[in-house]
Amino acid sequence: MYDLACIGASWGGLQAVSRVLADLPAECDLPIAIAQHRHPDSQERTLAELLNTQTSRPVLDVEDKMAIKPRHVYIAPPNYHLLVERGSFALSVDERIKFARPSIDVLFETAADAYGAGVIGIILTGANDDGALGLARIKDVGGVALIQDPLGAARRAMPDAAIAATAADAILPLDAIGKFIYGLWVQPAAKQPVRDSGAVEGVRGNREVSPAHAETSAEPTRR
Repeated sequence: MYDLACIGASWGGLQAVSRVLADLPAECDLPIAIAQHRHPDSQERTLAELLNTQTSRPVLDVEDKMAIKPRHVYIAPPNYHLLVERGSFALSVDERIKFARPSIDVLFETAADAYGAGVIGIILTGANDDGALGLARIKDVGGVALIQDPLGAARRAMPDAAIAATAADAILPLDAIGKFIYGLWVQPAAKQPVRDSGAVEGVRGNREVSPAHAETSAEPTRR
């Protein structure tokens, strides 16, 4: 059973996050936490209001010690790190990490520490490498690592870095991510087959491939 999905995004993230939320069926009650890079002077609630138009789920800017509830979407407020504790969130104004606050790495690493294998981490479009180490941490504790296919990302640096940092469970086009999360939620005991997107141009990673693919070829299929 999965306890929390964590999404990290930067440049182009509004469109990407909106699509993931819109594609996730309403009956999936998995809580979702989002770290989206924004200008520190961004208005609170603006992102939540925009995302509320894309989903029937309540979308909230996190307040310190806010409880985690099923089927809710939680947004890191601008200029705060979002940390996950068991059953609740915390906010921090510690130093920026990789020039970012909120930091995707902070969200992912604290989620992994709080929920271990119960976390699904998703890296979307972005222009730096924030989130790569955090996604690797989620994978290391037994969670699920999903990455948007860099070829379809508005900015591919963030997906590229995540691919290089960890063995992703799936590298997916944007329009497949919501459905894949739903599949994990429906059948948590049976891990879905790894979806290998083939070689990603300019990136050398250690992505997992399905057993059938591994038996037939030592090299990933190239587009």
